[in-house]
Amino acid sequence: MYLKSIEVQGFKSFANKILFEFHNGITGIVGPNGSGKSNVADAVRWVLGEQRIRQLRGASMQDVIFSGTETRKPQGFAYVAITLDNSDHQLAIDYDQVTVARRIYRSGESEYLINGSACRLKDINELFYDTGIGKEGYSIIGQGQIDKILSGKPEDRRELFDEAAGIVKFKRRKAIAQKKLEDEKQNLVRVNDILSELEKQVGPLAKQSETENISV
Repeated sequence: MYLKSIEVQGFKSFANKILFEFHNGITGIVGPNGSGKSNVADAVRWVLGEQRIRQLRGASMQDVIFSGTETRKPQGFAYVAITLDNSDHQLAIDYDQVTVARRIYRSGESEYLINGSACRLKDINELFYDTGIGKEGYSIIGQGQIDKILSGKPEDRRELFDEAAGIVKFKRRKAIAQKKLEDEKQNLVRVNDILSELEKQVGPLAKQSETENISV
């Protein structure tokens, strides 16, 4: 599996639609300071579902939309799509090529797409579990992130190692199962409370029924 292309339109400094095409091997993006190199990495992190705007060097999610210049009007939306070669089926989906896209409008509405079909953020996250490509994966190392990893909490570093070991999806499934089990336990407690209250009423109701039968 490898990254084949990144399509960007209206995202940060990329007002016009632009397509970055990649091939097997090493690809470098070079340019002077302020030319938008970091915005390419931000675009990949964003399309993979990043929700923390600070990770994208902004103040609000609308900041990823091209804000305009003296000669260009602001864009009404931002769009990013990445296409991956999945001929080795490292991604658990029955396609040899997978395109993941995200679009956000200034109104706040947004959408995610997998191969052109609408999906949920959860679907994006689950698709990339244990591949190292997700927004929390080790394939995207932003500015200052190495220092953050080295100086971070042990539990934060553990997440990175879990991703590399390929056990994240199993830990997520375990957490979901434990949450469901806890919810069922709470439901059982409520049912037992109701049964207890009803049992307390059985005796008085039985006596009342006997009294009414005698009176008749």
